[in-house]
Amino acid sequence: MTTKTDITRLLHRWRDGDSEALDELTPVLYDELRRIASGQLARERRNHTLQSTEIVNEAFVRLIGTDVPWQDRAHFLAVAARTMRRLLVDHARTRGREKRGGDLARVTLQPYDASAEPVSEEMLTLDHALSALAEQDERAASVVELHHFGGLTYDEVGEALGVSAATVKRDLRVARAWLRREMTGAAGAA
Repeated sequence: MTTKTDITRLLHRWRDGDSEALDELTPVLYDELRRIASGQLARERRNHTLQSTEIVNEAFVRLIGTDVPWQDRAHFLAVAARTMRRLLVDHARTRGREKRGGDLARVTLQPYDASAEPVSEEMLTLDHALSALAEQDERAASVVELHHFGGLTYDEVGEALGVSAATVKRDLRVARAWLRREMTGAAGAA
């Protein structure tokens, strides 16, 4: 079993150019990313067109292609959570464009079912609300992102942000209330 310390050590080796470290990290990080993606998709509609494997593969490709000075496992998972959130939001926006006609004429042999693949309006509303929260309180928005989208525990979020688990819990409570109010207002205005 690979510990958090082992992962951090491998991330540092990889950051320093050791490609063998990436080979050792890949299965461990892939499992972590699958856990995060599964958690994110569990909160989406049941017939979501993305699968956790697709999200993990795309996120992993983006993550290994970046030049981020990885600090530790929590930092990697924080960046992964943000990357996956971006993928889900981009997917929801794309689905919205396609729903409104998109660039291509669609031809299908299946009967049309408008309810089969609805756009995740809730994801877009949450993304907008999180962006607004980040303008007000960047740390609180990060706490929500890491805990909700990243599946990190209070301790892991605290480690990633350099605050205590109690601060994470408090920030999360305040952020959830703020987001609920913001999203309810946005839904009422729509």
